[in-house]
Amino acid sequence: MTWLGPDEWQAVALSLKVAFWATALSLPFGIFAAYAMSRWDFAGKQIVNGLIHLPLILPPVVTGYLLLLTFGARGPIGGALAEIGITFAFRWTGAALAAAVMAFPLMVRAIRLSMGAADPKLEQAAATLGASRLWVFVTITLPLAVPGIITGAILAFAKAMGEFGATITFVSNIPGQTQTLPSAVYAFLQVPNGESAALRLVMVSIVIAMSALILSEVLAKRAAKRVAGQ
Repeated sequence: MTWLGPDEWQAVALSLKVAFWATALSLPFGIFAAYAMSRWDFAGKQIVNGLIHLPLILPPVVTGYLLLLTFGARGPIGGALAEIGITFAFRWTGAALAAAVMAFPLMVRAIRLSMGAADPKLEQAAATLGASRLWVFVTITLPLAVPGIITGAILAFAKAMGEFGATITFVSNIPGQTQTLPSAVYAFLQVPNGESAALRLVMVSIVIAMSALILSEVLAKRAAKRVAGQ
């Protein structure tokens, strides 16, 4: 991408880094949450489901502010982590955390739908043969959910790439440190003659988003065929 300037390329590279870690670190939690919501019945299940999907309906700025209160240097979790050298506020790690929180509902929903579509009789058959719950999950549930896991991970990555409101509220817009692609577009639009740079980043955003959507469809279909034994 030689047609991008140094600041623009830096924003794209940071966005890719943030989106990758946001997706990779939240995926295990997404699989667990999807499994719990699709297989378990427990008190307060609807409340947990609401909390999982809350970032979808809350204004992103509100989510970012809540993250700042919780994970900021004076927050209950952020303060404790700061004592051992882990800082989120106004760092790229905070951008990854904000992106992960905003993308988590999409990830969980895709994986949950995939697990819900799996035939529970296969799990029951394995259990009657003496397989433990963990073994049933690893050998039956997880492979059947692969199409949803792939779709959820890629959609979460794309969402993380485009996250703006929660990120800029939680970690600000510091060039080279927390300025992701959407933040850079916003910054370029605030300065004279910045429209051309903003337009280039918009084009990059569209290409990445469309590529992610197409890739998720292709990989999910291939995984579904393998699961079906075709």
